[in-house]
Amino acid sequence: MSSESRLSPRIAGITESATLKVDSRAKALKAQGRPIISYAAGEPDFPTPPNVVEAAVAAVRDPKNHRYTQAVGLPELREAIAAKTLRDSGLKVDPSQVIVTNGGKHAVFQSIAAIVGEGDEVILPTPYWTTYPEVVKIVGGVPVEVFAGADQGYKVTVEQLEAVRTPRTRMLIFVSPSNPTGAVYSAEETAAIGRWALDNGVWVMSDEIYQNLVYEGVKAVSIVEAVPELANQTLLVNGVAKSYAMTGWRLGWMVGPADAIKGAANLQSHLTSNVSNISQRAALEALTGPQETVELMRQAFERRRNVIISELNKIEGLHAPMPQGAFYAYADVTGLLGRQWSGVCPQTSLELADLILEKAEVAAVPGEAFGPSGYLRFSYALGDEPLLEGIQRLQTLFA
Repeated sequence: MSSESRLSPRIAGITESATLKVDSRAKALKAQGRPIISYAAGEPDFPTPPNVVEAAVAAVRDPKNHRYTQAVGLPELREAIAAKTLRDSGLKVDPSQVIVTNGGKHAVFQSIAAIVGEGDEVILPTPYWTTYPEVVKIVGGVPVEVFAGADQGYKVTVEQLEAVRTPRTRMLIFVSPSNPTGAVYSAEETAAIGRWALDNGVWVMSDEIYQNLVYEGVKAVSIVEAVPELANQTLLVNGVAKSYAMTGWRLGWMVGPADAIKGAANLQSHLTSNVSNISQRAALEALTGPQETVELMRQAFERRRNVIISELNKIEGLHAPMPQGAFYAYADVTGLLGRQWSGVCPQTSLELADLILEKAEVAAVPGEAFGPSGYLRFSYALGDEPLLEGIQRLQTLFA
């Protein structure tokens, strides 16, 4: 009996997270003593703010946090999330419309599982975060990719969405700022897409995990702020991982209409029960405590963004649009393919990523992880010195 036949077909069909795979390989090579510089991981290099850590330490010592609590989250944290949703997404919700989850990825899974049924189609603007299509397939849905390249600033149009809409279309996944591209939809673009979804009865899962990591005064306008009437068919996904440097704390949330939240709450009651109370207390401090450290991190990301885009675009055959949010540069590398580099002629961005890891000891995630080949994603959530040195290695390799 083959190993695959021993598993559920849906589980056997899941592919490993490409971003985590590349990051794991880079770390393994580094452990062997090679001077690898990795742009693969999507997590801040900063420590969690001290006030958040202290709140967690206090929570550990309090016996009330040693027990089960409500599966949907601590009441005071749900209130804080509701306040943040109003402040940053322009949507007034009752705390009962909030579920605290084990990270943003958990919120993505439950949001899709709550709405998408067998054979339902989910429109997926591409390039996409690697987890989205896998979750859609796990719950029996069908991902429908809509591609927007660098020439469109990696942003899809209403015309593209309408071209793939069918009677089976159930959900649109909307992400602004985007992982992997850093693209931010304007208020007008967001409103147009929101009205299209509203008019056609399409649910929206809006992943807002990067909404506070924007630059040059840009605002990531929430789709429910742009089209308030859409709130009854929208699930918002968010968390503290990116803005607060808390990836390891595994604390996210989902916000939505009462019936969808009730269904997701039932699922969570069987799937995980409550999130760690220690992480919840830490997240409460993150959302309600001082924000100065968070702003300093955002400013550092903006500085690094300017450096990496400037330096990447010095490489002939590579084009990296200026991202307005998140902490990723998504470079079109088609001009580097089909050419000889150190005796190797890469034909795909996967082969190019292997080349630069081997020859320049630089790790980046190939476009195949996020959709079509021909692109590389570089996270600039790493220190200023290695960030510059890694790109200089590439400049030397492709000179």
